[in-house]
Amino acid sequence: MRFRDNCVLAFCRLGVAGLAPKAPGTWGTALGCLLAPFCFVPLSFGWRLSLLVVLFVAGGLAASRAEKLLGRKDPGEVVIDELVGVWIVLLPFAHPGFWVILSAFVCFRIFDIAKPWPVRASENWLPGGFGVMIDDVLAGLWALLCVALLYGAGII
Repeated sequence: MRFRDNCVLAFCRLGVAGLAPKAPGTWGTALGCLLAPFCFVPLSFGWRLSLLVVLFVAGGLAASRAEKLLGRKDPGEVVIDELVGVWIVLLPFAHPGFWVILSAFVCFRIFDIAKPWPVRASENWLPGGFGVMIDDVLAGLWALLCVALLYGAGII
């Protein structure tokens, strides 16, 4: 395998998170939550939004290549989509504390696993790796709604 392909797989897997033998999506989401206070939250809203767009495009392209390299559609070890999804949940919070980040993790995993409408349907809206990415964007939006309601109600 070429160096470039190894880099693409490492990016898609978020290093080793995607190689977890059980629940790689959960590990990818957890890594996203751990990285957020250092790599995402300190940025202004505009930079966070820009970073999400860049990660969506780069993740879609990389996930397309990973599907070819791994020989299957939406391989479980591709977890860059989980990072994008959970960072969408955190996007509007200027200084999310522990409980907001934990709620983002839990709510995102629920919607990513349950795939309510239109999350599951969206997997086929876009070709290749972009289909891998878009369902986590929508799961992130559902989770954002729940976390915003919990935050607004003063529960977290």
